[in-house]
Amino acid sequence: MATLARIVRGGVPALCRAVHSLPVVPNSTTAALELIRSQPSQYVVASFVGRKYILTPRDVLTVPRLRDVKVGDVLTLDEIHELGSREYTLRGNPVIPTSRVKVEATVVEHTKGKMEFIFKKKRRKGYQKTIKHKQPYTRLRIGDIEIPITPPAS
Repeated sequence: MATLARIVRGGVPALCRAVHSLPVVPNSTTAALELIRSQPSQYVVASFVGRKYILTPRDVLTVPRLRDVKVGDVLTLDEIHELGSREYTLRGNPVIPTSRVKVEATVVEHTKGKMEFIFKKKRRKGYQKTIKHKQPYTRLRIGDIEIPITPPAS
């Protein structure tokens, strides 16, 4: 009875633990990249224009207007902080080198957001003013996440 209480007190009964297989812990970065590559879908956490985004292939990302790019240009994301799949995650310190993972984004369009109204008023002075504007944005289509089989020698 004491052993049963000890098993249940531990959180999960020992029988449940035996059903699941033991997790595979890679011993190197190359092995971790191979495990992530073998998974059906991957994601990255990347910094773009000063903000971090969780991105998967074929996502459409809307960012503040990029003035120096044209529709159809291909941008390479170089600040990738995390690469993962459903079961495995590889975090950079602070970023993963571009030789280990490559993600490209294609400029789809330059667009504007919804109409924003700013109303200004000064009490008892008869001053009222409405300012209307639309914020400019750039939309990007995220390409495939490429993990080279062997990283190039540095």
